[in-house]
Amino acid sequence: MAAPASTHFFGTFTPRLDEKGRLFLPAKFRPLLTDGVVLTRGQEHCIYGWTPEAFDEFSERARQASFTNRQARNFIRMLFGGAAHETPDKQGRVPVSQLLRDWAGLDRDCTVVGTGERFEIWDSAKWNDFSDEHEEGFADLSEEIFPGIF
Repeated sequence: MAAPASTHFFGTFTPRLDEKGRLFLPAKFRPLLTDGVVLTRGQEHCIYGWTPEAFDEFSERARQASFTNRQARNFIRMLFGGAAHETPDKQGRVPVSQLLRDWAGLDRDCTVVGTGERFEIWDSAKWNDFSDEHEEGFADLSEEIFPGIF
């Protein structure tokens, strides 16, 4: 009996952008993206990738923030202003807009990191720096940060 397909994004992959700015999505992610993918600006200058359903759920939660709060308005502007709904081609490539490539500093070598309900696309050198910088902190995570998980 085959294991059920995951409903979350897991793993780290190192695809490349092609000369047209298209990214080869990790093969393990493709079954989750048959309805397309929403790409948008992520924090730490990466790109977030969401299934359309997960993006709708997240954006609904984000819209609950008060529009009179400047930080909430700015977050919504950045999130939605850079968002694009894309459909992977038959080879599993998805176009990444110039706006998003500039935001994340993507040139050729990328790292795609599964983070559960979404994935992140990083410039590989930036990801390596981020990972190196935060590796020790990960080892030190405690009950105070994530109650009930450990």
